Amino acid sequence: AEVAVYDSGGSEEQAVAAAQAAVAGGAQMLLGPLLSGQSRAVAAAVGRVPVVALTNDSTVAGGNLFVFGITPLQSARAVIGFAATRGKRRGGVVVPSTAFGQLHAAAAGAVGAGVGASVLAPVVTDSAAGLVDRLRSDGALPDAVYLPVVGGAFTEQAAVLKAAGIQILGSDQWSAIIPYRTPALLDAWFAAPDPIRYEAFALAFEEQSGGEAGVLAGLAFDAVEMARLLGRLGQQNRAGLLRDGGFDGVLGPYRFTEGGQCDRALAVLGVQQGATVLIGATGA
Repeated sequence: AEVAVYDSGGSEEQAVAAAQAAVAGGAQMLLGPLLSGQSRAVAAAVGRVPVVALTNDSTVAGGNLFVFGITPLQSARAVIGFAATRGKRRGGVVVPSTAFGQLHAAAAGAVGAGVGASVLAPVVTDSAAGLVDRLRSDGALPDAVYLPVVGGAFTEQAAVLKAAGIQILGSDQWSAIIPYRTPALLDAWFAAPDPIRYEAFALAFEEQSGGEAGVLAGLAFDAVEMARLLGRLGQQNRAGLLRDGGFDGVLGPYRFTEGGQCDRALAVLGVQQGATVLIGATGA
């Protein structure tokens, strides 16, 4: 078979056993697993065999491990960069006090200078109380505030920001909700895969499976198509992954870096009454 499927189970040990069985069966490249801990363990266990993990934890990349999930850095670069082109060059960041929140805050801080924006120190909070006052720096509010993590006090925080007249920015996390059903998110901008490119795949997936096509389904599809392409070229190896032309997927164009990261082009969507619309895009 061109692509064989192995169950990575729920533990690192099960994932390693599945990976070793795949390599013993002749696999030249592994797609998955999903969890960062499993991904790291699998990469360590299979030597030089490239592992294209579906995790969005960019911190595990390196060596033979390539991170394929949509990462906090990709979202931040897309939407903060877009905001800068619209004159919103002084950005605030609000995240919950979780490890995932810290990843998003670090990503936002890392992209600022590169996209022509100044990103203020993050406000780490699990409530909306006093949020606007905490965002003031030198007596002024930021032009836009990045609110990347959905859940907890997210809706209340968005309402407070909107009432203060601040442009709200979001990450690909927003794709998991229906933003226009939250009044406070009206006129917000968020990073996401290009919906025009993704729609045909999503419709076909739903027709075949009866389920809704989430981002993970798109990632898995793109990974398999990439492996098939490299298989036809006889390049299911590190050099193949690092090919100059990169790849084109249903989630958009992308290319891998020597350090195991994935440079991915994301769209920027605007939230309108009853819909989200494509308003910008970034190159991979």
